[in-house]
Amino acid sequence: MADQYTPEPQQPSEPQPQQQPGASAATREPHWERAALERIALAAITEQRAARRWKIFFRFAFLAVALLIVASLFSVSHEKVAATGRHTALVSLEGEIAADKNANAKDIDRSLRRAFADADSAGVVLYINSPGGSPVQAGIINAEIRRLRAKYPAKPLYVVVGDMCASGGYYVAAAADKIYVDRASIVGSIGVLMDGFGFTGLMDKLGIQRRLHTSGANKGFFDPFSPETPAMDAHAQAMLDEIHQQFIDAVRQGRGKRLHETPDLFSGLFWTGEKSVQLGLADGFGDTGYVARDVIKAPDIVDYTEKESISDRIARKFGAAVGAGAVRALALGGVTLH
Repeated sequence: MADQYTPEPQQPSEPQPQQQPGASAATREPHWERAALERIALAAITEQRAARRWKIFFRFAFLAVALLIVASLFSVSHEKVAATGRHTALVSLEGEIAADKNANAKDIDRSLRRAFADADSAGVVLYINSPGGSPVQAGIINAEIRRLRAKYPAKPLYVVVGDMCASGGYYVAAAADKIYVDRASIVGSIGVLMDGFGFTGLMDKLGIQRRLHTSGANKGFFDPFSPETPAMDAHAQAMLDEIHQQFIDAVRQGRGKRLHETPDLFSGLFWTGEKSVQLGLADGFGDTGYVARDVIKAPDIVDYTEKESISDRIARKFGAAVGAGAVRALALGGVTLH
């Protein structure tokens, strides 16, 4: 009998793991760790290169600014006036007259000296558009104008008024040979003021006590947090009267017999340009072009106004401005010709 073979039952095969549809590509790729590290390294190198480029840029930018500042420190703060033949020299005084402003005695006087010294300038026009300012700065400019007029007797200086020539502005203008205005200009305000604030009443209501210690009986004068005393008031008034008289003397010296004095002339009032001519504060009507063309007879105008350099601007912003602000805030509150 033949042997019979009975096949053994097949064991069910082990189910093969299937790839999940959401599996990442990194798990399917060989050496995915190395690829990831390469990408990270490449990104780091790119970032380092960008940082290096920005670092170099900022260094060059800083160097350029530093070189510009250094160059400006050694540069002249005005442009040399080119020779143009016979002409009228122009100097502009605009805005508040103060040591830390564009209209300061140092720059205005330097501009005037250049204008007078030029052999080709037939006369000088000082254009003024100012509400006033420091009596010290205005007095310095007034004195320099009188000195230059004496040094160059054949070269006249005329003031041309814009919108306003008041207080300290008129203090300067009074030194000129003649003053020309527009009929609507504001002229005058020959007076002095000292202003500030007192907070003692408010401090009493809030229960705040001022603690001020001084060495010297009068060192705390004009402290805005301390009550004003009759002695303080009398001293301040004496100072103002003295400066006011200096102003009056300068106007009388400059205008002479042309001045028609009235009780209100030196009271601080101001008038239109038309009325100022009647009072003898001004001589006539006209602008810069008219004076150059018809009075000086030199229609070509060359501007000698001092231009502020970068170094001057930095010094003014970070030096004089800070000092002047501290003085105004903590001392007198400011004596001004406004």
